Amino acid sequence: MGQLYLDKVQKFYGDFEVLKSIGLDVKDGEFVVFVGPSGCGKSTLLRMIAGLDSTSAGDIVIDGVRVNDKPPVQRGIAMVFQSYALYPHMTVFENIAFPLRVERLPEQKIREKVEAVAKILQLDKRLQQKPGMLSGGQRQRVAIGRAIVREPKIFLFDEPLSNLDAALRADMRIELSKLHRDLKATMIYVTHDQVEAMTMADRIVVLNAGEIAQVGAPLELYHKPQNLFVAGFIGNPKMNFVPVMGESVSEAGVTVRFGDQLITVPVTPRGNIAGQRLTLGIRPEHIALAGGDMKIRMIPSVIERLGVNTVAYAALTSGEPFCALLPGSAPLRVDEPVTIGIHTADCHLFDENEQALERHVDWQKLEMPDVSAA
Repeated sequence: MGQLYLDKVQKFYGDFEVLKSIGLDVKDGEFVVFVGPSGCGKSTLLRMIAGLDSTSAGDIVIDGVRVNDKPPVQRGIAMVFQSYALYPHMTVFENIAFPLRVERLPEQKIREKVEAVAKILQLDKRLQQKPGMLSGGQRQRVAIGRAIVREPKIFLFDEPLSNLDAALRADMRIELSKLHRDLKATMIYVTHDQVEAMTMADRIVVLNAGEIAQVGAPLELYHKPQNLFVAGFIGNPKMNFVPVMGESVSEAGVTVRFGDQLITVPVTPRGNIAGQRLTLGIRPEHIALAGGDMKIRMIPSVIERLGVNTVAYAALTSGEPFCALLPGSAPLRVDEPVTIGIHTADCHLFDENEQALERHVDWQKLEMPDVSAA
């Protein structure tokens, strides 16, 4: 079992509140990712779960047992750090075996466990090599192997891929996802990289300034962010935000004014919308050069040709930065005006308090489309 429950967990450094009443329930076997900007408290929260930092208030419960006062070794967890922290004078075998030797297990049992873990991580042919002979990805696998061999209830990962180059990061994301599927273990993973979060997580916990901004499945956060912060954090390039004025409501949604255009966004209104200053959210990938319910004139100042896509950056006449993700062959030139189109069904709308108005979208059907008619 590997259930984790956080009940109103707080952390103070002096008078500064780093974490503010964090509540979270992680199910056995889940892959949960903590994500957020630097300084949001995600690594501090992970270290508190591990027992490396104390809690100022609240409870940390693992498999029904309060562990606030238990040392790390008694919590049933294993942690993989950003740095590999391998012993350079030891072989791969001895690095993986080290925690088992600390537990004084019989030599035959140690060998069986290490060889089984090495096979899972494709390190079985490198057991007699030393870390200096390995690539960055192989060293990280050794560090993961040292955690696996302890058979913990919960695996904790603190930005384990940040020291790898882009290609190795992509490979290791796949390896970790396979490992989670094979071990069926509870994993909690900290990263600032939303691509890692979106591709690996069962659920994502978005942290902002020591608070949980939203918890949900990756596509739930993408299609139905609850607030302006999550909407801007999830997605790459980030969502565009355009100021609009609320006009009226109907069964179809909320009608807003943008310049001389009136558009109806299919969202559920809250209270009186008329005269409210609202924020329209538009993802760059939902922009086209033709069609749409809403037209925007933009003058690209920077154009990035990425092959399959072209990314255009501009500023609207009202001064807001704006980004469009278009096909690679899009006929754009710097400083030449272009009119783009947007479908209101793809738009998001936020109130004066930066809270999202609920979209008329079933994200679960988007995540798992119905193919029975195919």
